[in-house]
Order: sequence, then structure tokens, then C-alpha cells
Amino acid sequence: MTSFTAAICALMATSAMAFAPASTCESSTALMAGMPDRMWDKMVDKTERSASLPWLPRAKALDGSYVGDVGFDPFYLSSIPKNFAGFIQPPSWEETKGIETIYWMREAELKHGRVAMLAWFGWLATDGAFGIMMRFPGDIYSVESIPNSYSAHDILVEQGSMSFLLLAVGFIEFCSSAALVQVSKGELDREAGDFQLDPLQFLKGKSKEESDRMKTRELLNGRLAMLAFGAVATQTALGEASQSFPYFG
Repeated sequence: MTSFTAAICALMATSAMAFAPASTCESSTALMAGMPDRMWDKMVDKTERSASLPWLPRAKALDGSYVGDVGFDPFYLSSIPKNFAGFIQPPSWEETKGIETIYWMREAELKHGRVAMLAWFGWLATDGAFGIMMRFPGDIYSVESIPNSYSAHDILVEQGSMSFLLLAVGFIEFCSSAALVQVSKGELDREAGDFQLDPLQFLKGKSKEESDRMKTRELLNGRLAMLAFGAVATQTALGEASQSFPYFG
């Protein structure tokens, strides 16, 4: 009898709730309406899927306008709404057009890729991987002073050679940032990473299709070089036996 009475009470309570005001639903709707727009909605195109990650929506910035764009950006870093001009010139100095995220990231990707291509070749060349030991002249750069590329950094820091390299790289960075300042002001119509440096004139007289093909090759080789340099640096750090070419202990 007690169970039957409890069941009747529960049924009546449920029926009464149907006629109660939906204050909870209204409160939730009002709360959602008062919330700011999500940044996510500005970073993705929900009508298209990513070319390389089809289970994700396409990042808005990856619209195919840049060479080498395969739609790979699982964290949507390329579409973060941010003006990167402040990294090279304080906004308080003067008002500028700004630099969008995708432009800044392509500039950085090309620069890191080019440095990685030189670094990977230099690491192997100084270890004699190409049949000849390529070193600067002088006893301080000899195999007796610097046995391998892995040891070079710490030894050259103690020698003082790395201080000069730091100053040289800093000077180049300072000079090259002038182009980005002009871009942020709208004074220079320049592709990201383009410093008009083509001494062998590989791009002279080339059509846009041929030029884009060569730019894509540079980009892909740079991406591979970043992985390769990270791999050789990691492999040589595993132990003393793997610090010399071919880096297998």
C-alpha cells in the first residue's frame, strides 16, 4: 500500500510540473543570448571541410590563396584574429594597416624552413657526411678542437665565435623586419617571405604556374628540413656513440 501511495504522489507531481512556468529554459536562453560571440565562429568555415582533415571544418585563412596550402591546421592557428604588426613596431608609434596571422605565419614558416635547410646540410657537412670534412680554416675549427657537430655549439660558445654569429643574425633580422614594417603600413605589396633574392634568376621569365611550382618545392623542402634537423639533433643527443656520422650508436 505504501508503494502504491508513493507511485500516485510521484505521478501527480510529474503532471503538475507540466503546468509550471518554464523559468529554467527561459533563463538558459537568456544566458546564451547574453554571451559574447565565440572566436571559433570567426576562425572556421562551417560550410567546407578541411582538405587534409575532412572530419574538421576548414580554417578560414586556408582558402588556397597561398602556395603549399593543403588545409592542414588542426588547431586553427592560422585563423586566430590578431594583428602581428605589434611584434615589430609598437602600436603606439603610429597607426598601421597591420599584418594578418596567416601572412605572419607563412613568413615564419619560410624563414625557419630556409634556416633548417642550411642547418641540416651544415650539420652533416661538418661531420664529413658527403665524403669531405667541410670546416672553416684554423685550428679552432679542426676536428681536434671540435670533434663533431653535436659538440660544436658549447665549444664555440666558450671560444666566443657564437657571439659574432648572434650579432650577425640579429643585424639581418633587424634589416629584414623593415620589409614587414612597410607591409604593415600598406606601403609594400609583397608576398610573405619574398626578399627579391634570386641571384641565379630561377624565376626570371617563368609563368605564374611555373613560379608557384618552384615556390611550393621550396616550401616542402623547408618543411622536410625542419623535421630532418630536429631528428638529427635528437638522435645525436641520445648518447656519445651516436654523435658522429652516420649517427647510429
